[in-house]
Amino acid sequence: MLKILRIMLAITVVVSAGYVLVTNHFDFQPYMLFFLSLLMLVMGLDEFQKGRKDYGLTCIVLFLFVFFVSVQGFFFNS
Repeated sequence: MLKILRIMLAITVVVSAGYVLVTNHFDFQPYMLFFLSLLMLVMGLDEFQKGRKDYGLTCIVLFLFVFFVSVQGFFFNS
């Protein structure tokens, strides 16, 4: 289940990043960061299930940071 979710989130992030790069329309960047944070969360949970706690903890910390940045982008977008 996590593998399918990880693939779907990765495709969403890559497509939205490509759209932002091609069109220079940065209004969708907070959404891209939100989906990237969810991808980091899923990857962290997957690493914990595999027994690799170092990488899992790193991904969870990255999830928290990127999620915080995306929430700031939603509320403080000028």
